[in-house]
Formats: sequence, C-alpha cells, structure tokens
Amino acid sequence: MLSNYTPLVDLDWKDFNPWAVTPVTHRVADDPRFRIEQLVELAKRLDSKGRIRAHTNSAEAATSFANAPELHPINDDPVRTIEHIQAAKAWMSLLNVQTDPIYRELVDEVLDSVRPNVELKDPGMSYRGGWIFVSSPRTVTPFHIDKEHNFILQIKGQKTVYVWEPDDLRVVSERARDNFHSRHDRELIRWREEFREMAHCFKLGPGQGAYMPSTSPHLVEVGDEPSITVSFTYYTDSTRRDSLIHKVRGRLAEMGINIAPSLGARVFDEALYFGARAARTATRISYRATGRRIGEETAAYARAEGA
Repeated sequence: MLSNYTPLVDLDWKDFNPWAVTPVTHRVADDPRFRIEQLVELAKRLDSKGRIRAHTNSAEAATSFANAPELHPINDDPVRTIEHIQAAKAWMSLLNVQTDPIYRELVDEVLDSVRPNVELKDPGMSYRGGWIFVSSPRTVTPFHIDKEHNFILQIKGQKTVYVWEPDDLRVVSERARDNFHSRHDRELIRWREEFREMAHCFKLGPGQGAYMPSTSPHLVEVGDEPSITVSFTYYTDSTRRDSLIHKVRGRLAEMGINIAPSLGARVFDEALYFGARAARTATRISYRATGRRIGEETAAYARAEGA
C-alpha cells in the first residue's frame, strides 16, 4: 500500500472512480462501538443535543425525506426506541456522530484508512462525518440525494440499497440538483416506481456496503430483522466544485436565467465555476475582516447545528 494504513473498506482501488457507484466490503462490522448497548449510550448523548432523526415504518419510498419525521413521528422517546428497536417500527438516524469523541475516533479510523487511496483520484477530503442508522424490520429510507460522497456499510441485519449514478438525469433532473445545492430544496426529487429497474441494487449483509458519490439518488429498504448501518461521508475538491456550479445555476434560474444542462455545457460550467470561486474568495476576505462566519466545507469535520 501507499500508506501506513490498511484500508478498512475494500474495493479495487486501482480502478476506483470517485464519481461511479461501487460495491465494497469492509472490516468494521465487529467493532464494539456498534453494539446496541453502546449505541444506546451514544443516543443519550446525541438526543440531548437534538441529533437524532426518526420516523415510523409508515414512511415509504415516495415520502418526502425532509418531512418524514413530521409526517410519520415516533411515539416514544428516541433512546427507548433504540433499546426496543426490534418491535419499535421505527427508523432512527444518529446524526453527526463525529461530534462525539468516541465516535469521532471511529470516523477517523475508517476515513484515515481509505484517505491515501481516495486522494490519488479525488483530492481534498474534508468535512468528514458519520451517521449511524438503527432500524426496525421493514422500514424505509425515502428516496433522496445528499451532497457528500458516502461509504455506506452494513453492520447488522439485511437491507436493500437502490442507488443510481450521480449523473442519471432520468431519475433526478439538473434543475432538481441545482435547487438542492442552491437552497437545499428536494421538492423536485420525486420517486417513481419505474426507477427501480434503472438502479444498482445492493442486497447488503454484515461486512458489505457500497460507495455512493455525491448526489447519487438512493432508496433503502430494511429486511425482516433489525438493521444497523453506518455511513462515512466527506467532501472533496470535486464535490465542492460540482456544488458551487449547481448553486450558481440555481441562483441564476431564480433570476430567470436558465442554463443548458451542465453535461452539454462544460465550457460554460468552467466559466461559472471560476467566476463564482473568485466571488467567494472576495466574500471570505470581507467576512474575515469583519469577524463573520464563513463557509466551512473545507473544515476537517462536518459541523452539526449548535456545535
């Protein structure tokens, strides 16, 4: 290897494409930090900071991902729900576990182990985060996209992950992606049942997983037993570039200036990117001079609200 780290996530690193969905295997399923009693203790620490997200098994593929907790709220305390996850009929997400000292070590161990290989193809790893999903049987993560690159790893139980390539415009349009990046709006990201046949379909058990590039649409369905899954996420130079282009395109659309899809307008996208980057640099200089907060996408770790 090219580093002192043995990767805890295995794939064909020589042919790794950071913008292609890829199956992986891993060696973290037996880590004691994923034992349910340890996750209960983590949940206690995170719940006091509002860092648990949950919905019931009434949520479906087409449910609004953003609104699922309000549309299908759980009836019990989040910590008790995790303690009794077998019968709870609930989907739980422990958010931004990197804000917890014990689980920041886990995030570091996994992402440090893959970083040398990632950086060869996709430099600039930053804004690292961890998300642990504890789910009752037959619960669903609704169809959505996220900004980060994501190693999703199965720890316990079985689940089916449907994931589409990040540039599959049949599933999520450029306009929907522009809106998502410019104002975190997923309104145009809508599920249709015929999408299933277009997806990569991964049936994951412990020790298995998938690499999902930034903005890869995905849908997750838990099997007939409780499930524990972890996602390790991060930004890179390329995700920041892609996000900035979409953000500018979204803002232009709000002003009535509609640009052709970026796949057919690379030169224009380059101009957008360099212009936006120059403007952002000027803004950051101004913000630093006045002591205001600036964007943190290049920070080492993802920032949680209130952190």
